[in-house]
Amino acid sequence: MSTTTPTPASTEVAFPLTFGLDTFGDVTSDADGHPISHAQTIRNLVDHGVAAEKAGIDSFNIGEHHTNDMPLSASDVVLSAIAARTERIRLGSAVTVLSSDDPVRVFQRYSTLNAISNGRAEVILGRGSSIDSFPLFGFDLADYQDLFEEKTNLFAELLEGGPVTWEGRTRASLHDQDVVPHLETALPTWIGVGGSPESVIRAARYGFSLMLAVIGGPATRFAPYAGLFREALSQFGHTPKPIGLHSPGHVAATDEQALDEFWPRYLEVITNVSETRGFAIPTKASFLREVRDGALYVGSPETVATKIAANMTTVGANRFDLKYAMGGLSDEALLTNIRLFGGEVVPRVRELLA
Repeated sequence: MSTTTPTPASTEVAFPLTFGLDTFGDVTSDADGHPISHAQTIRNLVDHGVAAEKAGIDSFNIGEHHTNDMPLSASDVVLSAIAARTERIRLGSAVTVLSSDDPVRVFQRYSTLNAISNGRAEVILGRGSSIDSFPLFGFDLADYQDLFEEKTNLFAELLEGGPVTWEGRTRASLHDQDVVPHLETALPTWIGVGGSPESVIRAARYGFSLMLAVIGGPATRFAPYAGLFREALSQFGHTPKPIGLHSPGHVAATDEQALDEFWPRYLEVITNVSETRGFAIPTKASFLREVRDGALYVGSPETVATKIAANMTTVGANRFDLKYAMGGLSDEALLTNIRLFGGEVVPRVRELLA
């Protein structure tokens, strides 16, 4: 497999290149192909975070989900367990569904994680492309937009520090309220965007960083969003902020092995969520097109590194997060993925982008 390197996008500020691993806590399989328990899934994730640091990866991020196949309803608790066993790696959400949560509690949980990890926490806020948390916590989908807008506004106020006075429609007001624990170091905050220009503008308005979730189609279509973000930051009077790409994939020793391991799991997962998420059930041909030209990073270290470097250049991104877990894969395959991504893919991308 090959990837053509496009013309670079212009960037005003050269941020350091960073590379992360994202997971939604997908339930994996044992040696006999049977799903493991939720408890073992969570214990394995702690080991994955430790393995990611050993592999030299910059960040490890767990996205909030509330389903039987993705039982990560308390990501910050798992990240705290990883923090206790690591020293360097950054630990974040990918994403926190702020619309169905309380901004004060999200701030308190991640400021606590920031204290435990000695300043290594970060948070990615999202509206929730998976809406399972809305009925669970009693929120009306008709308020989808208003919930995120108001709660993002309050979260931005909390990050400023000091007593907070805030008024809105979606939660109780705050009047000169001291919210603890206080931040000792900054809590980097991102907005996760799946393709909405309004969300890009929102991230810029609050001066947050931008994480582009590219889960289908070519990354090139997100380059205009990056340009819009940089322009909007300037218009709002903010300094430049990092831009990241998040996409699913799987790294193995060879292209053939990676495809053979990933394709049946990918087909099963997408088929299971196709009705609720509106996804088309993939064919083998459409899958291979996504690997070649679209959002899937599946292959050997060289194949995956070449594609990452090309798409980071196209978009003008300085961060790339691989969503490395796919339900049904074995824990051994995921640990190999982590080792190859950190030990071979990331160094090769740095070399290609030097």
